[in-house]
This record gives sequence, C-alpha cells and structure tokens, in this order.
Amino acid sequence: SAEKEGDDLIVVWEDNGVGIAEEEKENIFERGYGKNTGLGMFLAREILSLTDISIIENGNPGEGARFEMRIPQESYRFIE
Repeated sequence: SAEKEGDDLIVVWEDNGVGIAEEEKENIFERGYGKNTGLGMFLAREILSLTDISIIENGNPGEGARFEMRIPQESYRFIE
C-alpha cells in the first residue's frame, strides 16, 4: 500500500507471517546478519539510501512483518 505523510510518500509492504522480534528489527539490516548470506535486507537498505529512500521494519511480532519505505517528495511524482 502507499499513503502520503506530509510531503513524503510512505510505501508499505507487509505479510501475515510470524513477524520479526523486537530485538532483531534493526539487526536485519546489518551486513552478515541472517540465516543465509545476510545480504538481503542490508543490500536493500543500501540501494534505497542511494536515492534518499529509508526503510524500517515496524510490524508486530506474531502478526507479520511490515516494511515501511519513506520516499522524499523530490523522488516521486503522481501522473494524473
């Protein structure tokens, strides 16, 4: 989903899985952290940051993961 918040656009990706534990929410974005290579979310955050887009995980453990990407006004446009 997507919604405007001030001048920014918030794009949300969420699922209904087990979610991410509170103590892991920031760790998942660190290089080498995870069950495989630990590059997935690290690379996602790094690539997004090149265009001033931020990403956080703010879902509820036990209810699913929820990733929120904040896109600054100068990086998006709506065509009507």
